Amino acid sequence: MQGGGLTLPDRLVEITITPPLGALVLPAIQRVRAAAARVECMNNLHQLGVALHHYHNDYASLPPGLTIPKPGEPMPWVTFLTRTLPYIERSDLGLRSHTAYAQSASPYVVPPHTPFITVVKAFTCPLDPRLHEPHPTHQGFVAAHTSYVGCNGTDRSARNGVFFPDSRIALSDILDGTSHTIMVGERPPSTDFWWGWWYACAGQDGTGAPDVLLGANETNPGGPVGYVCGPGPYSFSQGKLTENCDAFKFWSLHQGGSHFLMGDKSVRFFTYQAGAAVLPALATRNGGEPATLPD
Repeated sequence: MQGGGLTLPDRLVEITITPPLGALVLPAIQRVRAAAARVECMNNLHQLGVALHHYHNDYASLPPGLTIPKPGEPMPWVTFLTRTLPYIERSDLGLRSHTAYAQSASPYVVPPHTPFITVVKAFTCPLDPRLHEPHPTHQGFVAAHTSYVGCNGTDRSARNGVFFPDSRIALSDILDGTSHTIMVGERPPSTDFWWGWWYACAGQDGTGAPDVLLGANETNPGGPVGYVCGPGPYSFSQGKLTENCDAFKFWSLHQGGSHFLMGDKSVRFFTYQAGAAVLPALATRNGGEPATLPD
């Protein structure tokens, strides 16, 4: 055939080669994307760690995991993530939250609390496309969500971690060592989007768990939404976006494990196999348990 067209043998060769070639290229592309997502997720957590340390420099403690309503409290139910906004170059959103609280003490009234439905990319894992927009959930709420939850220690009632309701933990209080203590870990929002609100929340029993705080062996006391899941405890293991009860444990959409932000701002990736054994010790700030970081 003249004119640069393909002959029949050429077509046959093309048809024969293309499917196997595609089968080789596609997994490679997926691996590259997964690696890029891990790097972005690690960077998000590292920047959050830097923000938390800057907050500590200004206030001599880490922010409260959750702020409980009390007389004179200007920002009830606000989370530790909201208090980091000025330190992640989102002072605009931080100012909007202060302005909104001056108008309404309930952070769930939108407007004026537009941050409640505002997506903050730095608080989301790139592998979870659900978080590109706010989502409706139970009781008429629409909320923006986060992939990163503060570690309350063993569980919601123990308060032996870095973040819990009205916590004011200084780095000097982390007697187990900042490099051996978890501040924040990954956990995708629940299937129904009831757990995982970044701006403000109450969680169960006003503990913030499993909304924006979580323990290494978290429990479920039941309630109007969480009662359908067992009492636990729930430990670090692979989860599914279709399983609502997986909101009670640390896990991620990354292959084989999850990232954790440590108290020294370092970010570690723990596999489920290695991490499950050591996570309970790393979750507490002054338990004195022997804990060797997984390789």
